[in-house]
Amino acid sequence: MTMLNDLKGKRALITGSSTGIGAAVAKQFAELGIAVAVHGHRNAEAANAVAEAIKAAGGTAVVVLGDVSQSAETARIVAEAAAALGGLDILVNNAGGILDRVTNAAFDDDMYQQVYDLNVRSILSTTKAAYPFLKAAGGGSIINTGSVAGRFGGFGGSAVYASAKAAVHSITRNAAREFADDGIRVNVVAPGFIITPFHDKTPESVKQTAAAQIPMKRLGSAEDCVGAYVFLASAAMSGYITGQIIDVNGGQLMS
Repeated sequence: MTMLNDLKGKRALITGSSTGIGAAVAKQFAELGIAVAVHGHRNAEAANAVAEAIKAAGGTAVVVLGDVSQSAETARIVAEAAAALGGLDILVNNAGGILDRVTNAAFDDDMYQQVYDLNVRSILSTTKAAYPFLKAAGGGSIINTGSVAGRFGGFGGSAVYASAKAAVHSITRNAAREFADDGIRVNVVAPGFIITPFHDKTPESVKQTAAAQIPMKRLGSAEDCVGAYVFLASAAMSGYITGQIIDVNGGQLMS
C-alpha cells in the first residue's frame, strides 16, 4: 500500500524479537523499509538468525542483547539500538511472558517480582530510555504488547501475569496523554491465544478447547498479529490514534 511508504527509512527497536510475534514484526517492518534493532536476551543465536534473515532479504537489521527486566540494562539496550540505527522513530515493547502459572491461593512473592519486572518495569524503563530519541526524531510511535488476559483477568494460574498486562494497558493510556504534545503516539496490541514459543508447554487438549471457544474456530499465529503493529507504526495509517488497544484474538473477546 502506498500509505505505508511513510515507514521507509524509519528506525525501530523491537524488544523480545528473537522469536514469536516480535520476530514476525521485525521481519515485516524490515520488508517495509524500516531499519530494525532485533532484541534478545538469553537467545542470542535466535536473535542473530532473525537479523540475518532480514539482511538476506535486503533489509537492515542490528542485534542488541540484554535483560529488559533490569532498568540499567534497558538504558544500555536502547542506547545501543539508537547508536546503531542513527536514532529511533518506533519502539515496540514486546518482551514479556507468564514465566510460570501460579494460582491466587499459591501466590509467590518472588514470582510476582519476576513477572512484574519483565512485563511492567520493562515497559516503563524502556520507554523512559527511548523517549529522548523519539522526541529528537520529531515524534513517533510506541507500541506495547498487552494481552487478552489483561482484558478479562486470565484463566487459572495467570492472575499475576494478567494483572501485569492490565498494568501495561493502563501505562499505555497514561503515556499517550503525556507524550501527545511531543507527537509520540502510544498504543497497545493485545494478542489472544497465539501459537508461539509462549505456549510451548500448553497441553494440546487445552489448545483444542481454546480454539473451539473462539468464534473463528482456530488459534492465532504470530503473522496474524503483524498487521496491527504495522498499522500503529504508520502515521499515515494511524496518525490520529493514540491510547488505544487493538485486540487480535479471533473474536475470543469482543469489546
